[in-house]
Amino acid sequence: MTTSPEHHRTRQPDLTFLLAHPAHFLALGFGAGLSPKAPGTLGTLVAFPLFWLLQASPLYWAWVLLFLALGVWICGVTGRNLGVPDHGGIVWDEVAAFLLVLPFAPQAFPGYLLAFALFRLFDIWKPFPIAWLDARAKGGLGVMLDDMLAAGYSIVCLLGIRTWM
Repeated sequence: MTTSPEHHRTRQPDLTFLLAHPAHFLALGFGAGLSPKAPGTLGTLVAFPLFWLLQASPLYWAWVLLFLALGVWICGVTGRNLGVPDHGGIVWDEVAAFLLVLPFAPQAFPGYLLAFALFRLFDIWKPFPIAWLDARAKGGLGVMLDDMLAAGYSIVCLLGIRTWM
């Protein structure tokens, strides 16, 4: 059995790709994922304006759950269209997962900086079971799952620091 070259083709996202589909626009973090350097870090930063916009809403957690659920589809579509399920330019997982963390951060610059550092640490380091699940979960769910677990580790640390202080 042969497979077509189309099946294995990968592409690098660009402005045309970003604007070609709403899922691409969101998955690439409104363009942050196009950065050649540290797209995940820039994607995490995209969560800040969304947080500040939504934090006063009584529907904050509903929005976050919607972003996480839609993220499975958004990241799945974009990964398939790029030919790489978890392409580095896909940053919606960082955006949505970091929105889980921000309400637990002390609401001042040092607190936000700590939350950001913890989330990026766990997202990059991938302590057990994050790396284990990341290697096994596929598609959009796999893309979203490791960041949601990194958010969980970050929240536990922030709550521990809050209790300790």
